[in-house]
Amino acid sequence: MRENLHRFFRAARGAGVHVSPAESIDAMRAVAQVGLTDRAILRDALLLTLAKSQDEKLALGDCFDLFFSKPEPPPEQPEASNNDDASPNADQPPSSDPAGEAGGGQPIEGLGPLAQMLLSQDRNAIQAAIASASGAASLSDIRYSTQRGIFSSRILDAMGLQRLRDDLDDLTASNPALAERLRTALDALRDAVRDTVSQGLALYAREEAENLRNEILRNAPLARIERRQVAEMRALIRQIARRLRERYSKPRKRQRRGHLDVRRTLRRNAAWGGVPFLTAWKRKHRDRPKIVALCDVSGSVAQVSDFFLLLVHSLHEVVDDVRSFAFSSHLIEVSPILERKSPEEAMAEIMSKVGFGSSDYGSSLVDFEKDFMSTLTPQTTVIVLGDARSNNLDPRADILRRISERSKRLVWLNPEGRLAWGFGDSEMPRYATFCSVVRQCATAQQLERAVSDIVATYQ
Repeated sequence: MRENLHRFFRAARGAGVHVSPAESIDAMRAVAQVGLTDRAILRDALLLTLAKSQDEKLALGDCFDLFFSKPEPPPEQPEASNNDDASPNADQPPSSDPAGEAGGGQPIEGLGPLAQMLLSQDRNAIQAAIASASGAASLSDIRYSTQRGIFSSRILDAMGLQRLRDDLDDLTASNPALAERLRTALDALRDAVRDTVSQGLALYAREEAENLRNEILRNAPLARIERRQVAEMRALIRQIARRLRERYSKPRKRQRRGHLDVRRTLRRNAAWGGVPFLTAWKRKHRDRPKIVALCDVSGSVAQVSDFFLLLVHSLHEVVDDVRSFAFSSHLIEVSPILERKSPEEAMAEIMSKVGFGSSDYGSSLVDFEKDFMSTLTPQTTVIVLGDARSNNLDPRADILRRISERSKRLVWLNPEGRLAWGFGDSEMPRYATFCSVVRQCATAQQLERAVSDIVATYQ
């Protein structure tokens, strides 16, 4: 059962439920307490120890029902008729009729274990044999629908299919009626094994399929995401934001305190003969992290603005001091909105106030210089997320130069391809002159790497 639970945890992760090692240990302890006899209690115990939200509870419940459901074993065959006219072997004595012995549940000499099992019609034994062979065939490693045939063959081979074929050849010559019964039972067994493999594919291949879809989506241009993919992309950006939070938020105390200061430790413990009851640590000075994010939400980047804002929202949970601004033709501060509201509510409010307008970088930079230039310090990293297209208006690159001079560094993340920079109304080459870092962020993967590199400098 321990191996069964480990496979269940793996299937649960594929269903989108985060199961940590500590949570899996708690679940196994709970199972040890409640036992395995009552399926409803077992289900409740696993849901209580593993699910952390209503969505996870629903996903885990469906996963449990699928994992612990048993594919139908071969149906029981009708017993041989006692009518002498209907029996193909009516002239033989009852004691020498192999078919009669099989129907009575007695072992038949010369047949292998699988043939004996199928002829005995022991449904529980057949189910147990399929489960054992599935483990031997590593069914939990199935990843693609094209592997169904391979794993079905592996399971049947592990159950003793080769010996069963030999038995069928022998019975075809010596007892055709019994051979026909065995062949029918074998066909039913194949169906049960195929059902088991299909169940395994539904359980274990979801994670791989989702990873494959996410990998394709991560490398898809944000500006050309189809309408049907928007929800999937938002979910992917949330995953990226969660990884950023888990990786970089709230530096651990052990990381902050640095290395052991041996000299200060020995001096501090001189009264105890140098036994280090009190420790002293070398502290590495870190500048207080400060980020100012300017996000373009104009019509030209409308399709990627949502994704930009989701990442900006995650920065407020990762870095202590973040101030965020959004602009189209004018600029407003959106930090309070991002800090108080959920990502969806925050994005809707920001877009209603300043989104989908005609972009004017020059006017927006004027607004920033007039009202918020004092927020910049030599410790500030300024991030601009936008396509640098200003509709042939004055780009006011001089203001961007002053922003660069007042801050620690200026990072520009552009959703357009580099070949488009400088063509039409793009002012990217002029702006790039004053940037410390300029990156193309046309895909979710590029956006994650860029933001991760920025945040990592503060850890």
